[in-house]
Parts: sequence; structure tokens; C-alpha cells
Amino acid sequence: MQNGRNLQDLLGFRERQGSDMGSDVLTERAWGSASTSDPSSTRTTNGAHGLRTASDATLPDPTPIIPYWSAKRHLTCGNAGPRSSSARLFPWRGSTPGKLKTANAALVLCLNIDVDPPDIIKTNPCAALECWVNPHSLPSHKALEAIGSNLQHQFEGLSLKIPYKPILDPSYEDLRRFCLTLRKQAKDETVCFYYNGHGVPKPTPSGELWCFNRNYTQYIPVSLMEVQTWLGSPGVYIWDCSAAGHLLSNFITFAERRDQDAFTTRGGYADGMQPYMNSLQLAACATHEQLPTCPELPADVFTSCLTSPIDIALRYFIMTHHLPNNITPDMVMQLPGDLKDRRTPLGELNWIFTAITDTIAWTTFPRDVFTRLYRSDLLIASLFRNFLLAERIMKNYHCTPHTYPPLPATNTHQLWAAWDLALDTCLRQLPELLAKAPGAPSSPPSPIIGAGARSGHISQHGPSGAPNTEKPYQYIPSRFFTDQLTAFEVWISRGGSALTKRGPLSLPLQNGGDRCDTPDVVNGTAAPDADLVPRKPPDQLPIVLQVLLSQPHRLRALILLSQFVDLGPWAVNLVLTIGIFPYISKLLQAAGQDLRPVLIFIWARILAVDPSVQVDLHNTGGFKYFANVLATQEDSELPNSSEHKAMCAFILSAVARDFYNGQMACWRERVFDACSERLEEGDFLLRQWSALCIAQIWDSNDEVKVYGVDRGIQDKLILMLSDDSPEVRSAVLYALSTFMGAAGGKGQGGAGTGTQYQLEERIHFRMEVAVATGATLAVRDDASPMVRKELLVLISCLVREWRGHFVVCAWMYWEEDRRWRAGEPHIHYHHTEEEVTAQALAEWLDGFGDDEGSREENRVLLSSFFTIFVVLMELTIDPYHEVATLAQTVMDYIFALLLASPFAKLNLIPPLPVDHKPPGANGVHSRVSSAQGSPLMQHPPSPSSSRPSNTLRRTSSFANTLRHLTGGIPFPSSDETRAAPSPVPSSLSRSDFLTASRPPSPNFNIAQYASPYSRPPTPSRDKERERELASPPVSPIAGTAAFLPSHVMEALVEEDMVRLRARRREGAHGRRSAGSGLGHAGGSAGGGLNSPCESTFSMDSNVSNVPLGCGTGNGLRDVLPLKSTFFAWCCEYFTEPQMRQTEADEPGSVQYNYQVWRQQRNEQVITETQKQAIVAESSRWDRPVANLHVNSHPLSMAMHAYDPHLVIANDNDMISVWDWTQRKRLNYFCNGNPKGTSITSLHIINQDVGGIIMTGAADGIVRLYRNYDPTVNQGPLQMVSSFRALHELIRVRRGSGLVLDWKQSGGTLLTGGDSRIIRVWDAHTETQVLDLDTNCESPVTSITSDQGSSSTFIVGFADGLVKVFDRRLEEEDAIVRSFHEHHSWVQNVKYHPRIGGQFLSASLAGDVRLWDLRGSEAAAQTWDLHHAGLSVFDVHSQTGVFATTSALTPANFRHQRLMVHSISDLSPLSTLSLPTGLNAYPSRSPTPYIPRHTSFAFHPMEMLYAVGQPDGSVKITGCKLT
Repeated sequence: MQNGRNLQDLLGFRERQGSDMGSDVLTERAWGSASTSDPSSTRTTNGAHGLRTASDATLPDPTPIIPYWSAKRHLTCGNAGPRSSSARLFPWRGSTPGKLKTANAALVLCLNIDVDPPDIIKTNPCAALECWVNPHSLPSHKALEAIGSNLQHQFEGLSLKIPYKPILDPSYEDLRRFCLTLRKQAKDETVCFYYNGHGVPKPTPSGELWCFNRNYTQYIPVSLMEVQTWLGSPGVYIWDCSAAGHLLSNFITFAERRDQDAFTTRGGYADGMQPYMNSLQLAACATHEQLPTCPELPADVFTSCLTSPIDIALRYFIMTHHLPNNITPDMVMQLPGDLKDRRTPLGELNWIFTAITDTIAWTTFPRDVFTRLYRSDLLIASLFRNFLLAERIMKNYHCTPHTYPPLPATNTHQLWAAWDLALDTCLRQLPELLAKAPGAPSSPPSPIIGAGARSGHISQHGPSGAPNTEKPYQYIPSRFFTDQLTAFEVWISRGGSALTKRGPLSLPLQNGGDRCDTPDVVNGTAAPDADLVPRKPPDQLPIVLQVLLSQPHRLRALILLSQFVDLGPWAVNLVLTIGIFPYISKLLQAAGQDLRPVLIFIWARILAVDPSVQVDLHNTGGFKYFANVLATQEDSELPNSSEHKAMCAFILSAVARDFYNGQMACWRERVFDACSERLEEGDFLLRQWSALCIAQIWDSNDEVKVYGVDRGIQDKLILMLSDDSPEVRSAVLYALSTFMGAAGGKGQGGAGTGTQYQLEERIHFRMEVAVATGATLAVRDDASPMVRKELLVLISCLVREWRGHFVVCAWMYWEEDRRWRAGEPHIHYHHTEEEVTAQALAEWLDGFGDDEGSREENRVLLSSFFTIFVVLMELTIDPYHEVATLAQTVMDYIFALLLASPFAKLNLIPPLPVDHKPPGANGVHSRVSSAQGSPLMQHPPSPSSSRPSNTLRRTSSFANTLRHLTGGIPFPSSDETRAAPSPVPSSLSRSDFLTASRPPSPNFNIAQYASPYSRPPTPSRDKERERELASPPVSPIAGTAAFLPSHVMEALVEEDMVRLRARRREGAHGRRSAGSGLGHAGGSAGGGLNSPCESTFSMDSNVSNVPLGCGTGNGLRDVLPLKSTFFAWCCEYFTEPQMRQTEADEPGSVQYNYQVWRQQRNEQVITETQKQAIVAESSRWDRPVANLHVNSHPLSMAMHAYDPHLVIANDNDMISVWDWTQRKRLNYFCNGNPKGTSITSLHIINQDVGGIIMTGAADGIVRLYRNYDPTVNQGPLQMVSSFRALHELIRVRRGSGLVLDWKQSGGTLLTGGDSRIIRVWDAHTETQVLDLDTNCESPVTSITSDQGSSSTFIVGFADGLVKVFDRRLEEEDAIVRSFHEHHSWVQNVKYHPRIGGQFLSASLAGDVRLWDLRGSEAAAQTWDLHHAGLSVFDVHSQTGVFATTSALTPANFRHQRLMVHSISDLSPLSTLSLPTGLNAYPSRSPTPYIPRHTSFAFHPMEMLYAVGQPDGSVKITGCKLT
């Protein structure tokens, strides 16, 4: 890892969060293309800058392997990870309890010059200077005034904004009057009270300080109780006198007593007043100590340290160090420069002093104390910063300053050595500076002003203004800041990102309390080193912030800061706590183009950690900085402009999120237009964040939604749903969801697309339906569950606003379902019940009169709702648990509305029993005719979209689903999910049985089902509650239903229109004002219909004559629209390190070493097997290797190419993973496919870097599982992804289910089976890229593709055909060859492992044929091996060997013949007779989709094969190579 590189490398790099890359410990490495248009792209294999480090030189070059389904989205599915303790933001604005802001100050001087107090015995000589004035050099009254004036100037040097009132030798009455006046002026803010008691007795042990009577003849005691009463709270008290500890300790005692009394008697203080214990104190010494009297020091050394630290530090330095050139104190006091000019020696020292004392405080004090003292008020920060110097100096004179709150000692901190070095470097130049500085004072400073009032520059010209003829001495600046930046850079470049165990070298706990700052969850999975924490931050961090004030060092400091905040949220938290925010805010006003990349990067990190700064960016106008960058078309000066514009889009989206003023400000700055233009950019991250920024700007903002509709943004977004990046598709759906009423922030959401006052009512209606329908048809078949989740959020918005239409669709679906379940859909039950839904639809359409356009419009609109409803039904049984859960929430809401609607009162076809089956129906096939026979399907919007999936198999009736819903049983019912295999084998343990009951869950399975009922029933409810739930809640409609279904349809549809009119009425009466905030309307526009229980449509409505009230849904919870987690998940990208390699790519890390070992091991396996492959073609294949017993019937097997893993799918659709070398089962889990289906394909992908199990089942669904090997401690077994690979499954007597072929080199998945198409899926984009018609009525039985770069693949069919397809050609020309010599089911097709252009195929008839793609249509060679039939056929992928097994027949079922053949020889290499373990001939196959009783699999690399028998035995046999 290299740091400190140039700006372009530093800020132009990012590791993509895109498609197929991530940092999974074992199954992914970030290899790939550097193309910015490819969502799967990443940078070079060596991380940030593509340069090899020294540690890389000794390691082998990793092979460019692309692991699929291993990116962050696959591990999290768009769910933001749990907030780690490091993500908990510490209050950095100084907003902690007890925040202080100083309003004014009283400077009380009790000196009584020329009169010593009675309890003080002064030495001779003695310290005399007070505020750098010698009180004995002037008359006493003038000296007192000079001292008071100097003291005021010194305090003003700390903070000019505060009025200071010197109170000189006050009487008791004057002191009281001034204190009361100060508190009155300060109101609830802080009062500073400075007390110098050098001319009065020491404070008493009881807590009394002294002042005078009016004649100065007596010392008058003043109790601290009185001072507290006068000044109130809060306050800052400075005690500069001997025995000052008495005042500090007694003040605390009195304050505790006052606070306790206030809470006991009054329950606390009035609003605005703080407890007295919140006051701050600084005391010069302890109770038993006396102030130093050293004549070289001023008498008020404590005050001098607090108010003029540079002067006292210089004096102290020359007292304790021997310097050359006889530098005297008088020379030191003439050090040229201005404290506020950092280019001068004096200003530079002041700058260094501020940085050092800030750093000492930061590294020593608890974080809350540091924030309160050093980041809340300028005066308080200066006093406590300078207090550190007082402690260092005065402890050398046996005097210990104290504070409240008490602070750890800092006088021995190592940074004081750096301060001494800076002083030494500066003072060694002092003689030259003074000698060559004409106009500099040649005499000692005046005793009145002294050295305490350094307010001006030392002129470079003489008194007359004539230029100096001698060249002035060029001051050499200190290297302090340069050296500190170098140290900070070394910390970052030498393992700053490394984690360590908690201890002295780790990041400290926040205030000793919560576990803070633990590493974030990486890619949704807790890192294996989760007990490790970040290293202790570098001491130079506060110094780096000070360097931002310097123009020469600013860019370097910002680059280092960007590298630091890139370490994670804990680093951003530290930087904010130290005080970067004011600096970084002012830099947005800088015009320098060189600062843009680094400022954008840092601001993105800040907003990702603390979104509350959106208000600051809005109020200061800083967001315009990023709006200008985003709007720039071509910017050659901005390196990697696409990425930085994406960061700007993120920043602006954070400004607009949940903040109406921010939305409108971004809109006015044309951010909305800039984002719409960026939607077509080539960089996927920019497209993604442009869509998300649009989403946040128009979230619950009617004005912006109207603006977007006028420009067709919603149509542009719908077109983007074919984007290659799943993240972009999800972002587009997120934007459309917020457009349709979903909440983009913390609100509930609702109100659809807003008022849209510029559109007509019907156009508004059609637009909302068109948006949802277009999105549904575009992504309903998306392979990414993250995209399908976002689609459900969009659909839920439509359901909420147009619930009446969905209730109509649900009723029609219900009626069609009941007719289908009766098995005789064309039988007339009653003369009035023939085609109930068709009749109701016709009567409803007749209500529109002779207006054919209106009739057709409403029919098409209802058809669109029905299309969405059918898709929603499919998603309720989605294989990905989160998607199914969210879909069930939406569907159950519709069901509950249906139960509460007037449809429930109609006396139609009674529900059939749950176990009723239609005559002649096969329970495993779906009722296609039910939905296809719906009247709405006569003219569907599109042939493929409106027809429900053939794979939507529902094993319980719709009515039964409703019964379960009202009974409190979550949808779907238990018999619709995959149950445990029955009977359970005797060897199956209890844990195995529980595991078998459900498939593995995704990593972040956080979706929660939300019941539409407010009080979900529990088993503990009493019988009365059970009786209440026995029947569904219905509308309060008295008597028997005297209305028709068409009446209900009209009423429900009209109710939806009334809801729309109420929403639009809000726009007609005036849109939301600018001060109304986000105003999530929740659908309650115009006091109308935001929830079912508020429905007001009735027979009194003047918009319809339907005598029917449809106040449906009384008592239902308003659970819609759904809430998306996608935006928060996307924001995590900007909290993850981007400038350094992931742990898995970091040389020397455990993950990296493991992958290097795997690579070397894999290369060794490849080398060995290449040598063995030549010998194996002529050797026997009967060497026993291992025998396993799997306690079930193994039907499909797959062997890992490099690990000793055997994956077996049995007849109960359970998957087991075995280590065949140890004969040990590693894992056992359920695939989750429905009853009546089987696992028909089994693969292991990503074998080079670990492995993911891919299964294909007869329900048309592909499922992928990771972490199946518990021995490598990857975490629990998880479902990575799942999707429906085929929808259009055909009904055949004997099907093949789902047939898969995986091509690792190209990330291509070919799917076929009981379908007339072969669908090609791209694992990069998780989309279907091609559908090829098979031109065959028979199902596909096998698919194979060349593992090289070829685009051709070979398909075998059940009727014996073998076809060759070329994906590069048009669909009608894709079939390039057909072979017809097989006359029965083609069991398998495989490419020749050693000769290109040849392949082998075998049919169940027992013949094996070798084909040449370049030859004739006749087979080049034929083997007739099994006259009674063939069971399995496979070809070894590395050597020219194939194997076959004989089919079981009634005459021969106890043994099975296995033959291993060389392709180049007609005689077999080995023939084995394997016992099957059967006692009787099986009358049928274990599954209708697999026409065999045994299984076989060659090892992909080694000369091994595995054979599975019906009795559960698996034999692994190898080749005799010697």
C-alpha cells in the first residue's frame, strides 16, 4: 500500500461498489476491467495506483479471477449494516450539556499598591511586574490604571468580541454592584470573573476572598456564596492569588449545595439557567501554596501565562536554556512580528503554540472534556489552552495550578520538547533579525506598556520612511509544521489503517464509557478480526487542522486529511471533534481549482457520517460549490471528474434529504436539471447518485414533482430500468418510488405523485398507473433481489393510493381461483353465476355509456392493475425471503381490504375445502387457465406481461389464504413453504430436522412482515378473541347484500378517484409554503382519505349514484407504503475506505495469504492433473478412494475442482456437502423449492477463490449459497441470491425441470428445461440478455458450452434432437446445426475435452455418439454400450474419457453396470458392477424430472469420479495411474 501519492492518484481512485466485486474473505477478489462504464469494473489488481510494492515483489502474480455473486449487494441486498459503535457520532459541535458561551467579563484587581498584605512576607528581591508593568515605577494610582489597561488589552488578545470591565481595588459595594450588572447583561450566558488578590490577604479556608472598604482602611471578606448569588450560573472563574485552592474547593462545595437545594425544593432550575457545578475554574495554586516570588518572573505569572503566553514562554525559555550570542531578556522582548500574522516570527510562534497546546489537550483529556473546553467558546478555549503553559512553568516553582473540572497533568508531555525546539530555532535568528531591522526599537520597552501589548508589525523602514539600503535578514520559518505533516504521513503510510487489540496503542474508549470506535461491518459480514479496533490516532491530527490556515501547506494537509478520513467513520468522528468543520466550511469559498477534488472527497465523508451538516451547507450556501461542479459539462482540470461529480450528487442529495429548504435550494440552483443530464453518463456511480439525488429533491415536494413531470423525468427513469448495473436499476426504482409517494427520509410517505395541478384528472391517474406498470414490466424478471425489493416499494405506493382497484383485482382473482379449484370452470352453478367476473366487468363498463374511448380506457387501466396484482402474487412466493416478506405485507393489506369490502357480503360461490383438488389436476402444476380466462386478459397490455407465471403454484386456495390471514397466521400458509422431508431418516438429528424445515436465510434478512391488523392475535388470546377472528371484519352494511359486484366495483373505483381529487384539491387551494418543512402528507390531502378507516365516499356523494357505502378497511393499520433501506445502504459507500486496498488484497493479511495459498495450490493441482490426463486415457479406472453413506437417495452430485468437497442433492431436495477425504459431512440444508418439484441442476461456481453452490429446481428458480464450508470460519451458511430463471414453463408428461449451464470465464448462465426458450443470463449485470427459441416441442434435457471464448453452445432435447446455437446471431438464425440420430431422451451432451469442435452425446437408449461440428450431420463415431438402456453419461473435462451406467430394469435392478471408456478407443478402460442396494424394482423414478435412479459425476480436475446409488451409498473411485 502506498500513500502520499499525487492528487490525481489519490482522489481519482475508487474501488467500485459495483456488481461483482467486494471483499469477502474467501470468495472474492477485486479483479476486473478498469472500464468506468462497466458496473463490475474495478481498478488494477494492486489496489490504489497499480504500482507494485516491495512486499508484492516476492509474491506470485494473482490470476485475474472474477468471482460472481460476491459483491457487497449480494451480501446485504441493499440493507444498511448495523450501526457499529464507531458510527455513533460524538457531539462535536460543543452541544454537550453545560455548553458555555462567554458574554462579558469582570477583571477584579485588588492590588493596593505600596501596601503589602499582613500575611505575605516578600523576599528581596521579589517579583514585581503586574501585567508587565512595574507598579513602583509610577505613582500608585497611575500604575493601577496602567495595570488595568494592560490586563484588558491582554484579555482582548484572547477574544475581541467580549466586553471586559476592569474593576480596580473595589469596595464591597462596588464589587456587588458590578457583579449584579454583569449578570443582568449576560442573561443566561457565561460571565467571566477574574480575581487578582496580590494586594489583599490570602483567601480563608472557609471560602472568603478579600476586597476593601471605601476608605481603604480595612480588608472586607466576601464569601463565595455571595459571589455565586451575584454572578449566578454559569461562570468562568480565574483565581490568581496565593492559596487559591481554598476558593476552588469551597466554590465546588457551595455549588453542590445550591444545586442539591434547587433540585430538592424546586425540581431544578428555570429554563436557560445551568447548575452551578457547570461553572469552570482556574486557580493559580493549591490551598497550602504561595505564588512564586522569583524576581525574573512577573508577580502575576499565572495571569501572564493565561493572557500573554508567548511573552512569558520566551522569558522562561531564556531563563532555563543557554543560547549563543548573549541573547538577553530585553532582546527577546523585541522579537519582531505580529501575533496575528503567521508569516512573522512572533505570529509563527503563536501559531505553533496554539497547535501544540491543542494537541496536548486532545491527546490527554477525555473527548467530552476537550469538546467542552476547547471547542465551545473562544475565550474559554484560549484560557485553558494557555493554562497548560502555566502548569508547565509554575510546577517548576513548587506551585501547582488547578482547574475545575480537574484535568490530568500535562507538564511532561513530549510535545513540549517540540515547543522548545521551535523557540530555539526562532531565537537563534534573533540577533540577525534585530541587527538588520531598521526602525526596530533600540531601547527596552516602556515599563508601562512593556512586552504585553504586541499589537503591531515591526516596520522594515526607518522613521522617515526611507527604504533600507541594506538587504534585510530573511527570516527562516520553522520546520515544525512540515515535520509534523511528515510524521502524520508516516503514520498513515506505515499501517495507519491496521487494526490492533484494545490497549494503550488502540483508539481509546469514549470517555471511558461506551465501546467506541470498533471497525465497521465489512460487506455485511462481521470481520473475522472483529475483536480488533483501530490504532491510536496520531498526535499530529490537531496540528494538521492548524496547518489548514497556511496557504503553502494547505493542499498537502488536505490530502493527508482525506487519507485519514478514508479510514472509516471513527476517523471522521475524530476530525469533527477536533474542529475541522469551521476550516473546511471556509475553504468552500476558496477559488482554487486544485482544492476541489480533496474538498469534495472530505465533504462526502463528513456527510456520510453526520448528515446534520446539511443545515450548515444550506445556511452558508456551501452547497452551491458542489452544484457548480456537478453542472460543469467538461472539466479537464478535475481528475476523474465522473467520480467527483458522483460525490457531489451524494452531497447534494444529503442536503435535500428530509429538508424542504434544502430541496428548494437545490432546485433553484438547477441541481435537479444537472442530475437529469447526468443520468446518461457512462460512469455507473454517477448515474446511480444522480437518480438518488433526484429522489431526495422531489421526495414529498409537489413543486419539484410538477417540474419533473413537465420535463418527463419519470419516463426517462423508466427507460433506465434496462441499465447494466443493478445498483443503478435500484436507484432508479428508488427515485420512482419517492415520486409515487414513498418516503425518502424518516417520514411515513404517501400522497402519491402529489397534486400535479397542471395535469387533468384522468391524465394524472393514467400517469401514476403507467409509471408503476412500466417499472413492473421492466424489472419483474430481474435476477437481483435488491431490485425486486425496490420494485415492491414502488408497487406499495400504487396500492396505497389506488387500493380500490386492487381490491377489485383481488376479488376477480379470487373468483377465478374458486372456479379453477372446482375443476370445472365452464359448469354453470346458477344461471346468475355464469362467468361472474366477466358479467361484473361488463356491467361496470356499461356504466360508462356509449363512450367507447372511456370504456376502453378503464378496461385497459384495470388490466394494468391486474397485471401488477399478478406480479405481486408471484413475488409473495419469491425464493428470496426478504422479497417474499415484503410482498406478503402488501398482498395481505389488499386481502384485508377485500375482507372488509362489500364483496364479502356477496353470496357467490362458497369456498371449497382446503384439500379439494380439481378433477384430473396434477397438484404440482399451476392453474394457468384461471388467470388467462379472466375477462381482463382478453386484451392484455402485452402477451408476456399479463399472463401469470406457470410456476406460480398455489397448493392452498385463495380463500384458505384469507382464512389464515384473519386467523393471524402469517402469509403464506405452512403447506406452501418447503416442509421437512417426511419421513425423517432415523439418523437425522434434531438440529438437522430443524435445518431441513427451511432454506438458509440471506445475510441481512431484516425485512419484517407488517400485519394489516392493529392487534395481531396470539395463541394466548381467550376464546372470545378467537371467535372474533373466526370471521373476517366486514363493512357495517346492514341486512343481506342487495347489490351487484358491478356496484361494488363502481364504488371502489370512484372512491379512488375521490381520493385523487382530494389530493389535487390541496394544490388548488395553495401549495405548501416554504416553511412547512417536508410535510409528508401521508395521503391526507385536504382532510381526505389517507387511510381506509377515513374513507368518506357514500351515497350522498354528488359524483356517483351508486347507493352503496364503501368505507372499507375500518381498523386496519396503515402499513403502506413500504420503507426502503437502499439510500442508507448506498451512503455506506462513502464510509468505506476507497484509497487503500481491502484487507483481502493487502499483502501479508490473513485473507491475502489464504488466497495466495489457494492460487499456488490450484496451480499445482492443474499442473499435476495435466500430466495425469495423458496417462488416464489408457489406464484403468477402478481404484477405490472413498465410500460415503448419505442416508438418502443422491440424485445430483457436483465435485469441487480444488477442494475435497462433494455436493449432493437428494430426492427430498436436501443438499449435503461432504469432505470426501475425511468422509465427513460439512453441511446439510434445504433448498426450499416447493413440493412436487426437484433439484434438477447442481453446480459449484467461483471454485478458484472458494465456491458458491448454485442449484436449479423444477420450479424454474436458481438459488445460490455461500459459506457452505464451516471449517474456514466464513460465517453461517447464507443464501446469496435467488431468482426465477424461467417463467414460461410448459406442461409436459415428462419434464426435465430447469437445466443450467454455467460458464465461469464469461459469467454466463444458460437456462432451459420445460420451456420453448433458452434464456441467457449475465452474472455481471444480473439480467437476461437473450432469449432463444428452441423451435422444438420437447423439453431441453442438457446444455453445454465451451469454456473458452466461444459463443456457441449445444443443447440436447427429450425427443433425441441435438442442436447447436450461436448467441451472436439473430434469434431466427441462432440454430446453426441440428443432429437427428438419437431417437430418445438425450441424457447429456459434453464437449470433447481435448479436441475443439467435437462433442459427445448419449441418449437413454444406450447409444453414445461423437459429433464433429465441422463435419456432416452423421456421427463421427458411435458406441452402443447398454442395450437395456442408459442411466447416466458424463465426460471428464481434462482427459479423453467418458463414463456410462446402465439403466435399472425389472430383470436387473440389484446391480448396475458402470463403464469407463476412452474416446479414442472402442474398448472400455474399466467395467464395474455396482450394487444398488435395492430389494425390489422401483416402479417409478424418485422424481418426475430425472429419468434415472442413480447419479454420477466426474471430478473437474483430478482423475476421479463419484457414483451415487439408491440406497444412499456414494462411491468415489479413481484412475490407476501407475
